[in-house]
Amino acid sequence: MPRAAQQKMTLWGVANPKGMRLVALCTLVLLSLLPGAGVAQQQTARPSTPDNSLPDTPLPQHEDPMQNSETTGHAEETASVSGTVRDATGAVIPDAQVNLTLRDGRRLQVIRSEANGEFTFSRVPAGSYLVTLEAVGFAPFTTKEFTLAPQQVYLVPEILLSVEGSTTSIVVRPTEEIAAEQIKAEEKQRVFGVFPNFYVSYVPDAAPLTSKQKLSMAAHDTFDWTSFLGVSMGAGIQQATNAHPGYGQGVAGYGKRWGALFANGRSSDLLSHYVFASLLHQDPRYFYQGTGTTKSRFYHALSNAFVARSDSGKKMPNYSYLFGDLCSAALSNAYYPPADRGASLVFTNAALGIGGRAAQGLFQEFVAKRLTKHIPDSK
Repeated sequence: MPRAAQQKMTLWGVANPKGMRLVALCTLVLLSLLPGAGVAQQQTARPSTPDNSLPDTPLPQHEDPMQNSETTGHAEETASVSGTVRDATGAVIPDAQVNLTLRDGRRLQVIRSEANGEFTFSRVPAGSYLVTLEAVGFAPFTTKEFTLAPQQVYLVPEILLSVEGSTTSIVVRPTEEIAAEQIKAEEKQRVFGVFPNFYVSYVPDAAPLTSKQKLSMAAHDTFDWTSFLGVSMGAGIQQATNAHPGYGQGVAGYGKRWGALFANGRSSDLLSHYVFASLLHQDPRYFYQGTGTTKSRFYHALSNAFVARSDSGKKMPNYSYLFGDLCSAALSNAYYPPADRGASLVFTNAALGIGGRAAQGLFQEFVAKRLTKHIPDSK
């Protein structure tokens, strides 16, 4: 109310007592109205029944400056690991599974390589790690262990995945062991399943024999039970034809002829197949050809008596057979009748031995294989 009006009402109230009572009454009415108006305003601002039709406005969230500072500091202490996955040709490999693992094998993060073969691990705590990779069609790959320092950006060295199954292993076996297996197979070879056919190799690149193996094979062949049968039949034929009459007839004559034939065969086999074959490093076996023209196979079979294969695989004159037959024939002078001894006996027996080997070669090349049992695969 203006100050002038208040002064007029005061003066008017003093001059008029009734007016004085009227002023007091108006003052009380005004005082009673002022608090009520305030309450009414508060009740209007806060209605007793809330309106649920609208959502409450969320209260603003105040960030904790201490917490924000701690998170920022932790992020600044982490490192990152990145690299590129490639194959052996240098081409990138996309969609490869890349694992970041701890040294105990536990996986910390797993991601896939991008289209350009790249990958990145972020927010990696300091420590020691390995990266393992797996991709379809490729062998698994694991890097060497590496250590990360805080805030370090580590680039994994060149990663080249090899094609799965492309890695081959070669088992190197001693030549002696291979030769022993081949000998074992050859000693099962028998014509008609009865007569030994041990000294024929159907494996063209057979392993060379050691001196010990040559002796074992020679003894196994020359003392086979069929050798005794052959000597017995040969002595009987000589007895019937009275060959080497100095031996006489009867049981004594048959026994001498049997002993001479047995000594001839054993000395010839042991000298040519073992003694000279070892000294001159020659292979005493016949190597079956089986392919080519008939003419080439014929020459190959006949040459067996004059041409041998060295232990190194080269061709050379068959000295072991020649010297073996000559020495065996020379030894025969010690047990043949005096009338049959001399140089003629030596060369006759040597010629018979060489001719017999040539004929044996022809038999081996064209006939024996079809009649021999237990022939190994010639690969």
